[in-house]
Amino acid sequence: MNFENILTPSAVKVLSSTTSKKRLVTDLGDLAAIAYGLEAPTVVEALLAREALGPTGVGRGVALPHARLTGLDKVVGLFVLLDKPVDFGAVDRQPVDIAFALFAPENAGVEHLKALALVSRTLRDSGVCAKLRANPNASTLYTILTEAEGAQAA
Repeated sequence: MNFENILTPSAVKVLSSTTSKKRLVTDLGDLAAIAYGLEAPTVVEALLAREALGPTGVGRGVALPHARLTGLDKVVGLFVLLDKPVDFGAVDRQPVDIAFALFAPENAGVEHLKALALVSRTLRDSGVCAKLRANPNASTLYTILTEAEGAQAA
C-alpha cells in the first residue's frame, strides 16, 4: 500500500476559505466529487456520521476523517492543507490545518486499515508535516506525500 494507490494529484488541494469543521467536511465532499466522481452530499453525510462517533482530529494539527461508502471499488484519499487552522475537536484541542480523508468500500477490511496506517504513520512524522505546511502548492504537496513513504521505507 502506498500513496499512489490511494491518492491522485487532483485529490490534493490547498483551502483558503475554510472557517469551521463543518465547512471543511463540505469542502472534502466537493473535492471527492471532483477527484473521484463521488456524490458530495453522500460523502459529507458519511463523514459527519463518523465524526458523531468521535472526532478524527488526531493531534498536532492533523485530522484523519474517514468513512465507508457504497459504490467504491477501492480505498481512495483526499489531502487538504488549510491556510487557517480550524477547530476539529482534536484530542489535544489544537486546531487542524492538515486533513487527510480516506474513503473505503463498505466491505473493505484490511486495505482500509493498511491505508489508514500509512496515512497515520506518515502524518505522525513532524518533519513531513513541516514540509507540507511550508509548501502551499498542490503538486508539491502530492510530491512530498509520495516521496515521504519512500523515505520512511528506507
